[in-house]
Amino acid sequence: MSNHAYESAAALRPHGCAPTELAVLAERFSLTPAPGDEQAASSLSVHGVSVDSSDTAPGELFVALPGFRRHGAEFTAEAVAAGAVAVLTDADGVATVGRQAPGTPVLTHPDPRAVVGPLAAEVYHHPSRQLVTTAVTGTNGKTTTSYFLDAILTAHLGGCIVAGTVELRVGALSVESPRTTVEAPVLQRMMALAVEEGVGAASLEASSHAIVLHRLDGTVFDVVGFTNLQRDHLDFHETMQGYLDAKAQLFTPEHTRHAVICVDDEWGAQLAHRTREAGLVPVDRVRAYPVEGDLAEGTDWWVTDATVSMTDAATTFVLHGPGGEHIEASCPLPGLVNVQNAALALVMARRAGVGADTAVEALAHAHNVPGRMQRISQRDGVRGTCIVDFAHTPDAMDLTLRAVRQITPGRLIVVFGSDGDRDQGKRPMLGEVTARLADLLVVTDENPRSEDPQLIRNAVLEGVRRVRPDLDGVEEITTWRGDAVRRGVELCGPEDTVIVTGKGHEPFLEMADEFIRYNDAPVMREAVEAKWGPLA
Repeated sequence: MSNHAYESAAALRPHGCAPTELAVLAERFSLTPAPGDEQAASSLSVHGVSVDSSDTAPGELFVALPGFRRHGAEFTAEAVAAGAVAVLTDADGVATVGRQAPGTPVLTHPDPRAVVGPLAAEVYHHPSRQLVTTAVTGTNGKTTTSYFLDAILTAHLGGCIVAGTVELRVGALSVESPRTTVEAPVLQRMMALAVEEGVGAASLEASSHAIVLHRLDGTVFDVVGFTNLQRDHLDFHETMQGYLDAKAQLFTPEHTRHAVICVDDEWGAQLAHRTREAGLVPVDRVRAYPVEGDLAEGTDWWVTDATVSMTDAATTFVLHGPGGEHIEASCPLPGLVNVQNAALALVMARRAGVGADTAVEALAHAHNVPGRMQRISQRDGVRGTCIVDFAHTPDAMDLTLRAVRQITPGRLIVVFGSDGDRDQGKRPMLGEVTARLADLLVVTDENPRSEDPQLIRNAVLEGVRRVRPDLDGVEEITTWRGDAVRRGVELCGPEDTVIVTGKGHEPFLEMADEFIRYNDAPVMREAVEAKWGPLA
């Protein structure tokens, strides 16, 4: 179906993909020609696959999937006009395809979403088999960990593709990402392009939605990793157990050859236990948060001696592993939460065949993680520290603010809100956590979507009042998020830190079903320069 953000990803296609006969695909994946299309389908070949009519190229197979709101078959005319030579859909979509594009060959499958990943892998000639592939899942830390892995794998192999929340990148070509994990055909063609370009590795983020919706099917990763599980997406998964069960599907032989799981929370421990009990995938258990007593009990790798530097906001630590392995490392971001991300990346890299020295050196210089502890200004005696971060769940906010507090000699100022059309229960929890850990609060809008922004802010302030009944040190900005960011910088003194949370890298603000071009980082940079002068 049509998606505005996919238009810029059109270039992420291999240049010389050999055609695949449609008849071969039909036989291999049990696709049935619609009545009257038997002969037409048997004589065709396809050069690619798409599930998005606005991202379809000549010679491709358009897979019309049933959606949550509309059926992809409704966009068949657009796909055929763009060059699709045939359509795959389910029984419900056949009649619509016929009306939309009479004469276009149609194949059917009872569950086209379940088959589109392996089918796309076949059409693009299984590119993942020629790459070192990694994927990271969990609630928080996916993006940071995947960028750490990008830096490490690039140092190891000379190049790495990135597919995640922030961007889709192959070599020098980078475009905005429409979602955390792209649809299966986009992923497969990105990897095919990587093979053509001589890029040797892939670092992906795997969302729970993507796992359930089969976007990763057709790829067996060399290593997959799990960060943590915190309250999020319960509008989709309903319960935390359902959320974990979705994640657990990635830790099976159908999707990976090796698993690396952080066991710092109960959900990671449960996932590691069930994966080890199944005995089908080797598992490395990582404990990133320093603990007392027998550090190795219930773990394979563990962290000690984590120390945050006040001057450069980095964190050093020691990672211990099997056979007495001892890795002294530096994470370029502050806080134990980023030690977890760094430790996970290091262990995943080791299991992907990267030498420890190479991994440590690359990690220490992996600064550029958009919207993740992204420093706009650094404390220098005149300026305060100004940061943009993606923290948008109660647990993430707690960990983020504790990390920032460690590098803040003065006041901690937080600009934040909560998003619309998502889990409403987390809104007061966000307010309560922030009121407890920060000095000054500026409450604003995040992505209201179809909801009334005032009602969302009210829910956040309800949580704030649990800690500060009189709302002492709290301001509410009702005009525009950019005004709130500027207000946060206005409040910031040379010993203070202001952090704006919730949106991170996001290039749009979603309000009243509109996508308004907006990003926190340039707005904060402008405010910093207006207050303290140009940044270098």
